[in-house]
Amino acid sequence: MHQFWFFIGNFPVRAYGTLFALAFVLGVGVTLYFAKAEKREDYMETMLDLAPILLLAGLLGARIWQVFFFDWSFYSKYPGEIIAIWHGGLSIQGGVVGALIGGGIFVWRKKLPFWELADLAAPGLMLAQSIGRDANLMNGDAFGGPTGGNFGILYPVGTIARDTFGNQPLWPAEVWEGQVDVIIFALLVILKLRKWPSGTIFLLYLVLYNTSRFFLEGLRGDSPRFLFHWTAAQWSSSVAVIISLVLLAWRIWKDRQPKDADVVPQDPME
Repeated sequence: MHQFWFFIGNFPVRAYGTLFALAFVLGVGVTLYFAKAEKREDYMETMLDLAPILLLAGLLGARIWQVFFFDWSFYSKYPGEIIAIWHGGLSIQGGVVGALIGGGIFVWRKKLPFWELADLAAPGLMLAQSIGRDANLMNGDAFGGPTGGNFGILYPVGTIARDTFGNQPLWPAEVWEGQVDVIIFALLVILKLRKWPSGTIFLLYLVLYNTSRFFLEGLRGDSPRFLFHWTAAQWSSSVAVIISLVLLAWRIWKDRQPKDADVVPQDPME
C-alpha cells in the first residue's frame, strides 16, 4: 500500500484523493448507464446536474460527521486537522446524509421524483463506496484492531494505523467492507431486473450496507466505543436500518393501495 503515487516537485499525488475521484466518476458513470438502459434518458441530464451538488454536499457531510460525531476527541486536540481531508477522515455515513440533504433540496426545488432518482443512483453509490474503501486501505486509515495472532495487515510506517498499534497485525476491516460492498452492488443490479415500488432499491441499499457495516465495525480499531461498546458508526447503522425498514414497508404498502384510476365508481342508483 502506498499513500502517494508520485510527486510533482514537492506536490504529492495521493492515492486517497485519486481513488476517491475515481470512485465518484465511476459511480456517476454507472448511474448514467442505468438511466440509458432503463430508457430514462431524461434523467441523464438531471443526474449530471445533480452530480456536483452530491459531491460537495457529500464531502461536507462526510467531514462534519467524522469530526464531530466519530472522532471529536482527536480533532478537538488538533483543530488544524479539521480541514485536512487529504489526510483521510471522511465518513461514508455522513457523506450519504449530506448527499441526501443536498440532493433532496435540489429535487424538491425542481419538483422531481425523489424515490425514482434515488433508486437510479443506489448501485453507483454502492460501487463508489467499495472503491472508497480501497482508498482507506492505501491511506492506512479506517483500519481494524489487532488480531492477536500472526495474521492480519501490517501497515507501513507513516500511516495512522502504524502510529496507533505499531508493528501488530490488524484485522482487514476496510478490505472486507469493500468486498461486501461489491456483493451488495451486484445484488442491487440483479434486483433492478424486475419492477419494484419506487424507493425499494435505494432503501434496500441502506438496509444491506448498514447491516453489514454494523457487524464489520466490531473489527475496527480506530473508533471510540460508547454504550454497549458500540462505535458511533454502529449506532448510526442501527438508526439507519430501522428508519429504512419503516420507509420500505411504507413504500410497499403505498404501492399496494388501489389507484384512483383502478377504483370503479358505484352506481348511485344501486
